[in-house]
Amino acid sequence: MTSPLPPNEPVWTFRGYQLKASEFTTAMVHFFRAEVQRANVWRQRLDTTTNWAVVTTGAAISFAFTQSGGHPVILLNLLLVTIFLIMETRRYRYYELWAARVRLMETDFFAAMLVPPFHPAADWAETLAENLLTPHFPISHWEAFGRRLRRNYLWIYAIVGLAWLGNLWFLPTPVANYHEALARAALGHLPGEWTTALVSTFFLVMVLIAIFTAPLQEAPGEVLPRYGGGKSPESVQRPRGGLAWFRPSARREQNLALIITEQSEIISKRILTDMRRGVTLLSGKGAYTGQERAVLMVALTITEFAQLKAIVAQLDPSAFVIITPVKSIFGRGFSPLQPE
Repeated sequence: MTSPLPPNEPVWTFRGYQLKASEFTTAMVHFFRAEVQRANVWRQRLDTTTNWAVVTTGAAISFAFTQSGGHPVILLNLLLVTIFLIMETRRYRYYELWAARVRLMETDFFAAMLVPPFHPAADWAETLAENLLTPHFPISHWEAFGRRLRRNYLWIYAIVGLAWLGNLWFLPTPVANYHEALARAALGHLPGEWTTALVSTFFLVMVLIAIFTAPLQEAPGEVLPRYGGGKSPESVQRPRGGLAWFRPSARREQNLALIITEQSEIISKRILTDMRRGVTLLSGKGAYTGQERAVLMVALTITEFAQLKAIVAQLDPSAFVIITPVKSIFGRGFSPLQPE
Protein backbone atom coordinates (compact mmCIF):
# COMPACT_ATOMS: atom_id res chain seq x y z
CA MET A 1 0.00 0.00 0.00
CA THR A 2 1.44 3.34 -1.07
CA SER A 3 1.68 6.22 1.37
CA PRO A 4 -0.32 9.40 0.67
CA LEU A 5 1.42 12.37 -0.90
CA PRO A 6 2.95 14.79 1.59
CA PRO A 7 0.93 17.98 2.04
CA ASN A 8 3.97 20.14 1.34
CA GLU A 9 4.78 18.54 -2.02
CA PRO A 10 6.15 21.25 -4.36
CA VAL A 11 3.79 22.52 -7.04
CA TRP A 12 5.08 23.11 -10.55
CA THR A 13 3.60 26.37 -11.88
CA PHE A 14 4.17 27.37 -15.46
CA ARG A 15 2.05 29.18 -18.06
CA GLY A 16 -1.13 28.95 -16.03
CA TYR A 17 -0.73 25.30 -15.00
CA GLN A 18 -0.33 24.21 -11.41
CA LEU A 19 0.86 20.61 -11.29
CA LYS A 20 2.48 18.52 -8.64
CA ALA A 21 5.56 16.60 -9.62
CA SER A 22 3.63 13.33 -9.43
CA GLU A 23 0.88 14.69 -11.71
CA PHE A 24 3.40 15.89 -14.26
CA THR A 25 5.21 12.54 -14.24
CA THR A 26 1.91 10.67 -14.65
CA ALA A 27 0.97 12.81 -17.64
CA MET A 28 4.36 12.22 -19.26
CA VAL A 29 4.12 8.46 -18.70
CA HIS A 30 0.72 8.29 -20.43
CA PHE A 31 1.99 10.50 -23.24
CA PHE A 32 5.03 8.25 -23.65
CA ARG A 33 2.84 5.14 -23.86
CA ALA A 34 0.64 6.79 -26.49
CA GLU A 35 3.62 7.77 -28.65
CA VAL A 36 5.12 4.27 -28.36
CA GLN A 37 1.81 2.79 -29.48
CA ARG A 38 1.57 5.16 -32.43
CA ALA A 39 5.17 4.35 -33.46
CA ASN A 40 4.39 0.63 -33.22
CA VAL A 41 1.36 1.02 -35.51
CA TRP A 42 3.45 2.70 -38.20
CA ARG A 43 6.18 0.13 -37.75
CA GLN A 44 3.62 -2.58 -38.48
CA ARG A 45 2.57 -0.68 -41.59
CA LEU A 46 6.21 -0.74 -42.73
CA ASP A 47 6.29 -4.51 -42.34
CA THR A 48 3.02 -4.78 -44.25
CA THR A 49 4.43 -2.94 -47.27
CA THR A 50 7.54 -5.11 -47.27
CA ASN A 51 5.36 -8.22 -47.12
CA TRP A 52 3.43 -7.00 -50.15
CA ALA A 53 6.68 -6.63 -52.08
CA VAL A 54 7.88 -10.11 -51.08
CA VAL A 55 4.57 -11.82 -51.88
CA THR A 56 4.15 -10.15 -55.28
CA THR A 57 7.76 -10.97 -56.15
CA GLY A 58 7.28 -14.62 -55.29
CA ALA A 59 4.01 -14.82 -57.23
CA ALA A 60 5.43 -13.05 -60.30
CA ILE A 61 8.53 -15.26 -60.44
CA SER A 62 6.47 -18.43 -60.00
CA PHE A 63 4.14 -17.40 -62.82
CA ALA A 64 6.98 -16.32 -65.12
CA PHE A 65 8.85 -19.61 -64.79
CA THR A 66 5.80 -21.73 -65.59
CA GLN A 67 5.63 -20.52 -69.18
CA SER A 68 7.91 -19.24 -71.88
CA GLY A 69 8.11 -15.53 -72.54
CA GLY A 70 7.12 -14.66 -68.99
CA HIS A 71 9.83 -12.07 -68.42
CA PRO A 72 7.41 -9.10 -68.92
CA VAL A 73 5.62 -10.27 -65.76
CA ILE A 74 8.90 -9.96 -63.86
CA LEU A 75 9.43 -6.43 -65.18
CA LEU A 76 5.89 -5.54 -64.16
CA ASN A 77 6.69 -6.86 -60.70
CA LEU A 78 9.77 -4.59 -60.71
CA LEU A 79 7.43 -1.63 -61.15
CA LEU A 80 5.16 -2.84 -58.33
CA VAL A 81 8.10 -3.28 -55.95
CA THR A 82 9.21 0.28 -56.70
CA ILE A 83 5.72 1.57 -55.93
CA PHE A 84 5.79 -0.33 -52.63
CA LEU A 85 9.20 1.22 -51.86
CA ILE A 86 7.81 4.72 -52.45
CA MET A 87 4.85 3.96 -50.18
CA GLU A 88 7.15 2.55 -47.51
CA THR A 89 9.35 5.65 -47.71
CA ARG A 90 6.39 7.85 -46.81
CA ARG A 91 5.35 5.51 -44.00
CA TYR A 92 8.91 5.41 -42.69
CA ARG A 93 9.01 9.21 -42.40
CA TYR A 94 5.81 9.13 -40.35
CA TYR A 95 7.25 6.36 -38.20
CA GLU A 96 10.34 8.48 -37.53
CA LEU A 97 8.12 11.41 -36.53
CA TRP A 98 6.64 9.41 -33.65
CA ALA A 99 9.93 7.63 -32.92
CA ALA A 100 11.68 10.99 -32.55
CA ARG A 101 9.31 11.96 -29.76
CA VAL A 102 9.82 8.61 -28.05
CA ARG A 103 13.60 8.93 -28.23
CA LEU A 104 13.42 12.51 -26.93
CA MET A 105 11.50 11.40 -23.86
CA GLU A 106 13.76 8.38 -23.35
CA THR A 107 17.00 10.36 -23.47
CA ASP A 108 15.96 13.66 -21.89
CA PHE A 109 13.22 12.72 -19.43
CA PHE A 110 13.53 9.12 -18.29
CA ALA A 111 17.32 8.82 -18.61
CA ALA A 112 17.70 12.14 -16.79
CA MET A 113 15.96 10.57 -13.80
CA LEU A 114 18.80 8.07 -13.51
CA VAL A 115 21.82 10.27 -14.18
CA PRO A 116 22.99 12.96 -11.70
CA PRO A 117 22.16 15.81 -11.26
CA PHE A 118 18.73 14.26 -12.00
CA HIS A 119 17.20 16.94 -14.19
CA PRO A 120 16.53 16.98 -17.95
CA ALA A 121 18.40 19.06 -20.49
CA ALA A 122 17.37 22.68 -20.76
CA ASP A 123 16.05 22.43 -24.30
CA TRP A 124 14.13 19.15 -24.30
CA ALA A 125 10.72 20.48 -23.23
CA GLU A 126 10.77 23.27 -25.81
CA THR A 127 11.87 20.82 -28.50
CA LEU A 128 9.07 18.40 -27.66
CA ALA A 129 6.46 21.17 -27.41
CA GLU A 130 7.46 22.61 -30.78
CA ASN A 131 7.26 19.16 -32.34
CA LEU A 132 3.71 18.83 -31.00
CA LEU A 133 2.65 22.30 -32.14
CA THR A 134 4.29 22.20 -35.57
CA PRO A 135 5.00 18.55 -36.48
CA HIS A 136 7.66 18.07 -39.11
CA PHE A 137 9.45 15.03 -40.47
CA PRO A 138 12.80 14.56 -38.70
CA ILE A 139 14.41 12.97 -41.77
CA SER A 140 14.37 13.83 -45.46
CA HIS A 141 12.64 11.86 -48.17
CA TRP A 142 15.98 10.71 -49.59
CA GLU A 143 17.23 9.41 -46.25
CA ALA A 144 14.04 7.42 -45.72
CA PHE A 145 14.16 6.11 -49.30
CA GLY A 146 17.81 5.08 -49.02
CA ARG A 147 17.40 3.47 -45.62
CA ARG A 148 14.48 1.26 -46.66
CA LEU A 149 16.27 0.48 -49.93
CA ARG A 150 19.42 -0.71 -48.17
CA ARG A 151 17.63 -2.59 -45.42
CA ASN A 152 15.07 -4.51 -47.49
CA TYR A 153 14.53 -3.63 -51.11
CA LEU A 154 18.03 -4.08 -52.54
CA TRP A 155 17.70 -7.77 -51.73
CA ILE A 156 14.28 -7.93 -53.37
CA TYR A 157 15.62 -6.11 -56.44
CA ALA A 158 18.54 -8.54 -56.60
CA ILE A 159 16.17 -11.51 -56.61
CA VAL A 160 13.99 -9.89 -59.29
CA GLY A 161 17.05 -9.15 -61.44
CA LEU A 162 18.39 -12.68 -61.18
CA ALA A 163 14.95 -14.12 -61.94
CA TRP A 164 14.65 -11.90 -65.04
CA LEU A 165 18.07 -12.99 -66.33
CA GLY A 166 17.32 -16.63 -65.55
CA ASN A 167 14.01 -16.46 -67.38
CA LEU A 168 15.68 -14.99 -70.47
CA TRP A 169 18.53 -17.48 -70.39
CA PHE A 170 16.75 -20.77 -69.69
CA LEU A 171 13.15 -20.50 -70.99
CA PRO A 172 11.80 -22.07 -73.06
CA THR A 173 15.24 -23.61 -73.76
CA PRO A 174 18.73 -22.52 -72.74
CA VAL A 175 20.19 -19.94 -75.11
CA ALA A 176 23.36 -20.55 -77.05
CA ASN A 177 24.86 -17.08 -76.73
CA TYR A 178 24.35 -13.57 -75.33
CA HIS A 179 22.75 -12.22 -78.51
CA GLU A 180 19.93 -14.76 -78.33
CA ALA A 181 19.18 -13.70 -74.76
CA LEU A 182 19.05 -10.05 -75.86
CA ALA A 183 16.56 -11.01 -78.58
CA ARG A 184 14.32 -12.66 -75.99
CA ALA A 185 14.39 -9.49 -73.86
CA ALA A 186 12.37 -7.57 -76.47
CA LEU A 187 9.09 -6.04 -75.29
CA GLY A 188 6.75 -5.66 -78.23
CA HIS A 189 8.34 -3.18 -80.64
CA LEU A 190 11.05 -2.27 -78.12
CA PRO A 191 14.28 -4.11 -79.03
CA GLY A 192 15.93 -6.33 -76.47
CA GLU A 193 19.01 -4.10 -76.38
CA TRP A 194 16.88 -1.12 -75.29
CA THR A 195 15.03 -3.19 -72.70
CA THR A 196 18.29 -4.48 -71.24
CA ALA A 197 19.76 -0.97 -71.18
CA LEU A 198 16.73 0.45 -69.37
CA VAL A 199 16.66 -2.34 -66.79
CA SER A 200 20.42 -2.06 -66.21
CA THR A 201 20.13 1.73 -65.79
CA PHE A 202 17.33 1.26 -63.27
CA PHE A 203 19.40 -1.12 -61.13
CA LEU A 204 22.45 1.15 -61.39
CA VAL A 205 20.43 4.16 -60.21
CA MET A 206 19.10 2.20 -57.23
CA VAL A 207 22.58 1.11 -56.21
CA LEU A 208 23.88 4.69 -56.48
CA ILE A 209 20.98 5.98 -54.37
CA ALA A 210 21.73 3.34 -51.73
CA ILE A 211 25.40 4.37 -51.64
CA PHE A 212 25.01 8.15 -51.65
CA THR A 213 22.24 8.24 -49.03
CA ALA A 214 24.19 6.07 -46.57
CA PRO A 215 25.86 9.06 -44.81
CA LEU A 216 22.44 10.55 -44.00
CA GLN A 217 21.85 9.57 -40.38
CA GLU A 218 19.20 11.85 -38.93
CA ALA A 219 16.83 8.99 -38.09
CA PRO A 220 16.33 9.20 -34.30
CA GLY A 221 14.46 5.92 -34.11
CA GLU A 222 17.42 3.92 -35.40
CA VAL A 223 20.32 2.56 -33.38
CA LEU A 224 23.01 4.84 -34.77
CA PRO A 225 26.25 6.35 -33.41
CA ARG A 226 25.42 9.60 -31.64
CA TYR A 227 28.92 10.81 -30.94
CA GLY A 228 30.54 11.03 -34.36
CA GLY A 229 33.82 9.72 -35.67
CA GLY A 230 33.61 6.49 -33.72
CA LYS A 231 34.34 8.32 -30.47
CA SER A 232 33.22 6.88 -27.20
CA PRO A 233 30.82 8.85 -24.98
CA GLU A 234 33.60 9.36 -22.44
CA SER A 235 35.84 11.10 -24.99
CA VAL A 236 33.21 13.67 -25.95
CA GLN A 237 32.90 16.81 -23.88
CA ARG A 238 29.46 17.83 -22.77
CA PRO A 239 28.35 21.01 -24.57
CA ARG A 240 27.90 24.16 -22.59
CA GLY A 241 24.55 25.66 -21.75
CA GLY A 242 22.92 22.50 -20.43
CA LEU A 243 22.24 21.01 -23.86
CA ALA A 244 21.73 17.27 -24.12
CA TRP A 245 25.00 15.41 -24.67
CA PHE A 246 23.35 12.12 -25.56
CA ARG A 247 21.55 13.36 -28.68
CA PRO A 248 21.95 16.11 -31.27
CA SER A 249 19.88 19.02 -29.95
CA ALA A 250 17.29 20.07 -32.49
CA ARG A 251 17.39 23.62 -33.74
CA ARG A 252 14.09 25.11 -32.66
CA GLU A 253 12.28 27.84 -34.56
CA GLN A 254 13.36 31.23 -33.22
CA ASN A 255 11.27 34.39 -33.46
CA LEU A 256 11.35 38.06 -32.59
CA ALA A 257 8.32 39.94 -31.26
CA LEU A 258 7.87 43.70 -31.51
CA ILE A 259 5.15 45.17 -29.29
CA ILE A 260 4.02 48.76 -29.86
CA THR A 261 2.12 49.80 -26.75
CA GLU A 262 1.30 52.62 -24.36
CA GLN A 263 1.61 50.22 -21.40
CA SER A 264 5.23 49.30 -21.90
CA GLU A 265 6.19 49.22 -18.22
CA ILE A 266 3.53 46.84 -16.95
CA ILE A 267 3.73 44.61 -20.05
CA SER A 268 7.50 44.31 -19.77
CA LYS A 269 7.24 43.41 -16.08
CA ARG A 270 4.69 40.67 -16.83
CA ILE A 271 6.90 39.25 -19.57
CA LEU A 272 9.90 39.25 -17.26
CA THR A 273 8.08 37.59 -14.37
CA ASP A 274 5.64 35.24 -16.16
CA MET A 275 7.59 34.23 -19.26
CA ARG A 276 11.09 34.77 -17.89
CA ARG A 277 12.14 36.34 -21.15
CA GLY A 278 14.32 39.40 -21.52
CA VAL A 279 12.71 42.59 -22.86
CA THR A 280 14.46 45.43 -24.69
CA LEU A 281 12.77 48.82 -24.67
CA LEU A 282 13.04 50.87 -27.88
CA SER A 283 11.74 54.35 -28.65
CA GLY A 284 9.32 54.82 -31.53
CA LYS A 285 7.20 57.53 -33.08
CA GLY A 286 4.07 57.12 -35.16
CA ALA A 287 4.52 58.62 -38.62
CA TYR A 288 0.82 59.44 -38.94
CA THR A 289 -0.07 60.56 -35.42
CA GLY A 290 3.34 61.87 -34.42
CA GLN A 291 2.89 60.35 -30.95
CA GLU A 292 5.76 58.83 -29.03
CA ARG A 293 5.31 55.11 -28.49
CA ALA A 294 7.41 52.51 -26.72
CA VAL A 295 8.42 49.42 -28.67
CA LEU A 296 9.20 46.24 -26.72
CA MET A 297 11.50 43.71 -28.39
CA VAL A 298 11.29 40.13 -27.13
CA ALA A 299 13.04 37.00 -28.42
CA LEU A 300 10.87 33.90 -28.03
CA THR A 301 10.04 30.47 -29.42
CA ILE A 302 6.92 29.24 -31.13
CA THR A 303 5.57 27.69 -27.93
CA GLU A 304 5.40 31.11 -26.27
CA PHE A 305 3.21 32.88 -28.84
CA ALA A 306 -0.06 32.20 -27.03
CA GLN A 307 1.20 33.39 -23.65
CA LEU A 308 2.65 36.60 -25.07
CA LYS A 309 -0.58 37.42 -26.89
CA ALA A 310 -2.61 36.72 -23.76
CA ILE A 311 -0.45 39.07 -21.67
CA VAL A 312 -0.61 41.91 -24.19
CA ALA A 313 -4.34 41.47 -24.82
CA GLN A 314 -5.05 41.61 -21.09
CA LEU A 315 -2.95 44.69 -20.33
CA ASP A 316 -3.31 46.71 -23.55
CA PRO A 317 -5.94 45.50 -26.04
CA SER A 318 -5.04 48.37 -28.41
CA ALA A 319 -1.39 47.30 -28.68
CA PHE A 320 0.19 46.30 -31.97
CA VAL A 321 2.17 43.02 -32.00
CA ILE A 322 4.51 41.87 -34.76
CA ILE A 323 6.07 38.39 -34.64
CA THR A 324 8.65 37.51 -37.27
CA PRO A 325 10.98 34.52 -37.65
CA VAL A 326 14.71 35.18 -37.43
CA LYS A 327 17.68 33.22 -38.71
CA SER A 328 19.52 32.82 -35.41
CA ILE A 329 19.35 33.99 -31.80
CA PHE A 330 22.43 33.50 -29.66
CA GLY A 331 22.42 33.85 -25.91
CA ARG A 332 20.85 32.48 -22.79
CA GLY A 333 17.72 30.46 -23.47
CA PHE A 334 18.56 30.02 -27.15
CA SER A 335 21.62 28.87 -29.11
CA PRO A 336 24.92 29.02 -27.18
CA LEU A 337 26.93 32.14 -27.86
CA GLN A 338 30.28 30.38 -27.55
CA PRO A 339 31.85 29.22 -30.84
CA GLU A 340 31.48 25.52 -31.46
